[in-house]
Amino acid sequence: MARFTRPLRALAWWIADYAYAVRWQAVAILGRSGSRDFLSGSGSPVVVLPGVYESWRFMLPLVRELHGRGHPVHVLDPLRDNRMPVAEGSALVDNYLASAGLSEVVLVAHSKGGLIGKHVMTFGQQADRVRAMVAIAAPFGGSRYARYLPGRTLRAFSPVDPTIALLAEAPRVNASIVSVYAAFDPHIPGGSELVGARNVRIDTGGHFRILAHVKTVAVVREVADHGA
Repeated sequence: MARFTRPLRALAWWIADYAYAVRWQAVAILGRSGSRDFLSGSGSPVVVLPGVYESWRFMLPLVRELHGRGHPVHVLDPLRDNRMPVAEGSALVDNYLASAGLSEVVLVAHSKGGLIGKHVMTFGQQADRVRAMVAIAAPFGGSRYARYLPGRTLRAFSPVDPTIALLAEAPRVNASIVSVYAAFDPHIPGGSELVGARNVRIDTGGHFRILAHVKTVAVVREVADHGA
């Protein structure tokens, strides 16, 4: 019986995941929230790093949650839909940390955003401004599906991509990272476990809808308030 139940459950998770993604992509396109709307607050500053083909508005539920708890939330319009190479995105974030004069920063990242965040923490000139990162569904080990996907933007997630390999060989900052991921991720079949990090595996499925999972939100709150 289990051999039928598992595929059906995975299919249901997959459908729910894409329904969530479509909904929040629509919000991201049509939404009127501005990049300066969430800068008030006396808590630890948060910098939001979305995934590939996502703008920061895709993560609005977490942005609003953190801002409501008193954290100034910074978003980077120049990332646009995050199709640029990881190192280029990392340089944008690094420059922003310096220009905004931020310190004790908590990065909250989704998918590719987690790679950019780790690159900043490892190689950025402003790395000491970052206190911790929550990476949600981040492909730290790449995805074996990437080599079959069209375009360099998605093939860059291959486990043998030089940037993926470079970050994998740099475990020094892993202790400051909390990696949150679903038990089933249709985009990252190998999962997002990161050696040396605090790993939080949630018993659900999806690459996108996990952003709104109650346990994900709780971990993001905890790290923003207290650190990794």
